[in-house]
Amino acid sequence: MNIKKHIPNFITLCNLLLGVLSILFALKGELLWAASFIFLATIPDFLDGMVARILKVSSKIGKDLDSLADLVSFGVAPAILFYQLEVYEQLYLQIGFRWVPYLVLLMPLFAALRLAKFNNDERQSEEFFGLPTPAVALFMASWPFIIEFDVYPLEGILVSKSTFILVPLVLSALMVSELRLFSLKFKSLRLVDNQYRFLLLLCSAILLIFFRFAAIPMIILLYIFLSIIRNFAR
Repeated sequence: MNIKKHIPNFITLCNLLLGVLSILFALKGELLWAASFIFLATIPDFLDGMVARILKVSSKIGKDLDSLADLVSFGVAPAILFYQLEVYEQLYLQIGFRWVPYLVLLMPLFAALRLAKFNNDERQSEEFFGLPTPAVALFMASWPFIIEFDVYPLEGILVSKSTFILVPLVLSALMVSELRLFSLKFKSLRLVDNQYRFLLLLCSAILLIFFRFAAIPMIILLYIFLSIIRNFAR
């Protein structure tokens, strides 16, 4: 048995395991742990492809397994986490529409469409069309930390009624949109080839210093904004 070819798949399964753990902790109401597992799941999600390229091993099974793991960790887990937020329940009771929390069910559905589209779209080898599911998951997973630890004027916006209604709708639409977004992979360190990536990294570091967890949604929005500027500049 060639053990080497199974290493990337093992790393992908770690991603899936972390997603399942996030769901279990979210169902128990331990939302900070649930969010932490989603953040941790991005590490094996990044590493499995890199390790496969280094070892020069790839397979259709590995590609399908990666999508299945991403659907759980970055589609189902964030939706359950968002649904379990106590502030979300309070808001929909205030609004009077008990169907509002179920808007998050759109997210795993559109994440599945996004992943299927990615697997069959040859255009997405160098850039993305539609917001990647890990970015959506990080956006959602930041909420428990913002509510628990960050006290900024921005927090009032992030936990408003409109935000909790719009977030699932907008993120679901962005996942399957034709919005062109630049890849975060560096093929070289030349500034001319990576000016938008370097700018995103620099601004992200500044935002994290000043806004901590509240910076994460800002960084995702900045990524979208810079991609739009890049599209017009090309």
